[in-house]
Amino acid sequence: MLPISAPDAVSLAIHRTREFLFRPFTWGTFLKLGLVAIVTEGLGTNFQSSNHGGHPSGHGPAINSPFDLAPEWIAAIVAAVALVIVMSMFVAYLITRLRFAYFHCLVYNTRLIRPGWRLYRTQAKRFFWLNVIVGLCFLLLVVLIAIPFAAGFWRLVHQIPPGGHPNIGFLVGLVLPLIPIIFLLVLVGVITGLILRDFMFPHFAIENATAGEAFHQAWTRIMAEKRQFLVYALLRVALPLVAMAAIFVVLFIPGLILAGSAAAFEYGLHSNYAGSTGASAIVGILLQVFFGVLAFGFALLASICLGGPLSTGVREFALIFYGGRYQALGDRLYPSPPMQAT
Repeated sequence: MLPISAPDAVSLAIHRTREFLFRPFTWGTFLKLGLVAIVTEGLGTNFQSSNHGGHPSGHGPAINSPFDLAPEWIAAIVAAVALVIVMSMFVAYLITRLRFAYFHCLVYNTRLIRPGWRLYRTQAKRFFWLNVIVGLCFLLLVVLIAIPFAAGFWRLVHQIPPGGHPNIGFLVGLVLPLIPIIFLLVLVGVITGLILRDFMFPHFAIENATAGEAFHQAWTRIMAEKRQFLVYALLRVALPLVAMAAIFVVLFIPGLILAGSAAAFEYGLHSNYAGSTGASAIVGILLQVFFGVLAFGFALLASICLGGPLSTGVREFALIFYGGRYQALGDRLYPSPPMQAT
């Protein structure tokens, strides 16, 4: 497979997406693949972190500090936070496994999820822990950058006189430097995500490469074609945003009408059965739940029908662009026809 420019890879990605999802077309397969694509491309992220904190109000006698909590409450909070972290990591691992399975589907043009789910167990585990480490490093960077600003905001809050207002000049002096820093953090996050997902990931899947090997190979290719990779990164970020904006504009009014109709219908049911008792009240509740679930199912169906092809196209775009620079991937995307015996 020859190297393909980023703009040319867009049309090829659209073609491969159409062939993969719609030829032949069956509703069950389309919905399954569309849901997997949304989970792996839309909900799935490279590194996930959760921050949970509380802020005392300072206006009541009940709790003025976290240390005023009873020991059993502290233990319950710690256990709940630990459970949330464990469950989040477990879900992130499952999404990583599913991402490898969908990679297998797209690369080998198969619609079966299970073979890829089983085949890449080892690679998925190592890639998951790599993402965890990268995520923790990114979180540490954010904390280190935020410490001086947090101290400044703390001083600003304590300098406010009773019934007064904060020092506007001091507040502006704190906020203005944050704007470029936030922009740089977002930029670092996007670049890190692209390198991990689009360039290192195929080396994990195909070669069972280590993190160092995958990064070295990806970085070597990036340095060899800086301009092409820059164009790719811009298109990779911009095209999904443009597509989602176009979908929003086209479907805003129809979606608003449908959502308003569903809400009005639910409100009518609730009003009609508001004063009911006994069996009539139960029937009203069941009807409201039924039509609520029906509306949610319709919204989910619409999301899969729209987001599935878009998410698949994004991944095809990444595979085609990098496949032109990584021969092992390109040969799997576009295998050479078998030679005929003479």
